[in-house]
Amino acid sequence: MAATKEDSDTGDILSNEEELEQALCVLAGSDPDNCSYSRGYVKRQAVFACHTCTPNAAEPAGVCLACANKCHDGHDIFELYTKRNFRCDCGNSTFGEFKCQLIPAKDEENVRNHYNHNFNGCYCTCDRPYPDTDDQANDEMIQCVICEDWFHSRHLGCTTGDPEELQEMICEGCMNKAPVLWTYAAHFAVSPTISVSHPEEEKEKEEEEVDLEDGAEREEDSEPSQSGDEEPSTSAEHTKQEEVATRSSPCKRTHKEMSGSPAKAVTKTVVCRLKELQAKGLERRRQGAVFWPYSWRSELCTCMSCKRVYVAAEVQFLMDQSDTILAYENRGLDEPFGQHPLMALMSSMDRVQQLEVIYGVNELTTSITAFLDQCVTEGKTVTVEAVHQFFEELRAKKRRRTNAGYQ
Repeated sequence: MAATKEDSDTGDILSNEEELEQALCVLAGSDPDNCSYSRGYVKRQAVFACHTCTPNAAEPAGVCLACANKCHDGHDIFELYTKRNFRCDCGNSTFGEFKCQLIPAKDEENVRNHYNHNFNGCYCTCDRPYPDTDDQANDEMIQCVICEDWFHSRHLGCTTGDPEELQEMICEGCMNKAPVLWTYAAHFAVSPTISVSHPEEEKEKEEEEVDLEDGAEREEDSEPSQSGDEEPSTSAEHTKQEEVATRSSPCKRTHKEMSGSPAKAVTKTVVCRLKELQAKGLERRRQGAVFWPYSWRSELCTCMSCKRVYVAAEVQFLMDQSDTILAYENRGLDEPFGQHPLMALMSSMDRVQQLEVIYGVNELTTSITAFLDQCVTEGKTVTVEAVHQFFEELRAKKRRRTNAGYQ
């Protein structure tokens, strides 16, 4: 999914309640109380990295929402948004003597987890941290739906337009790892404008804009066509193809689109959809990131031959409509954040402050529940004095944690 990371240093504020809901549902789609380890490799969940416990870049690790909240409270943690097919690492061999408070007994490592430089606080092809105090450019960061790395819009190799209007994005590197996607891009992706830049001249911002609609070069080494001696496309057919590209132009999601069910993939068992598209002869220059409308995955052919290609390229999850960020967020939108009494207050906060409030509410709820359970177990009456003492202990705990953070 194309998304943006708010820059806490510049105090960016979510503009309206709908955008705030979309930010909160990233957390709402994950369990804040129970470690996800017992569920195995979760299809998609919010993941965090703890620099306090795993400072070694050679040994990256990620923890689930519940562990970030309960096991790493007060630590130097940073949000990685969501990760696909990830199992919580909290307390495994990467953490040394540190043990998970929720599930102490875990395998030494999760061999199916995929890690990248995000777990060390670095992003994009420039391998810079986020937030980057040395970067004065007010640039948005966008996540690739395949490698799940984040990229500065200026490093995508193409102009992106308004970041709020962007949809799903696949970076150029991932497109080339699964080259069959270039054929689909020619028919269903957003029509691009490529920025051909020279790295040594980047500081001088000397870029040449190349309009692919006017001068795309044909590539002859791509996936073979169904027929080797096809007739060139007629002007009428070309016009129809341009109309398809126009209909694929990006548009901001409405609440109805966010709340609706993702389109279901159509399986063609007789004719390979890929070969049909190749036979039309429409090509796209293989350069720059590619932006897609939310329904594009339903256009992928799911015949046995194409499925084998997806598996070989390790992108078989593209056939799963529930894999998308949209589907994950839909689960989060089912939570009643829109009516939460904290909404009015949180709408004026930046992303970091919102996370702190959510973690604080979760911690307070857990503490109150434990306090009441203890009173019931011990047969004590809940008095005003006991409640005052309870909250004073919470404040003392917070002061100790805050003071420790500044030592």
